[in-house]
Amino acid sequence: MRNYEGVRNPQTRELVLGAFFILLGLVIPFIFHTTGLPGTVFLPMHFPILIAGFYLKPSTSLIVGAVTPFLSSIMTGMPVFMPMAPIMVCELAAYGLVTSLLANRKSWNAYFVLVAAMIVGRIVAGLAVAVLVALFGVQLNPVLFVTGGIVTGLPGILLQLLLIPPFIRRFKRGVEAND
Repeated sequence: MRNYEGVRNPQTRELVLGAFFILLGLVIPFIFHTTGLPGTVFLPMHFPILIAGFYLKPSTSLIVGAVTPFLSSIMTGMPVFMPMAPIMVCELAAYGLVTSLLANRKSWNAYFVLVAAMIVGRIVAGLAVAVLVALFGVQLNPVLFVTGGIVTGLPGILLQLLLIPPFIRRFKRGVEAND
């Protein structure tokens, strides 16, 4: 984004892109759910959060990852507020943060960044489940929750690995051409 004098304003760019990725994180899962496509299989909210990490600062990516499932839960009831929303808030915040931290390293490719973010995010989800069990007596097993999520979400994970890296390469070329 450029202001009226033609000077780039990085704070405005960061805010607008952050809001855009939150919007995508709300709209894409809504489309999936209204058309009957299972979110637990295709993980539609994960896509914009992971992509955001490639373009936003770590703090903004973390906020985008945390705010998106919370807003979605309040606005659409998906994810179910308790216990899923707090788990997804933690998991997706970790996705955004780790992706952003690792994407800034020039020597690491997008596949490595995505796999590392997914691993850390799943670990954080398991820890969130453990906290919910300890504090609220939620009837979930952290290990079974994480492994079940991976098995069920395998099509979404594979789609993320298949679609996000080429998208990142193409979009970065377009951004660089406009700078």
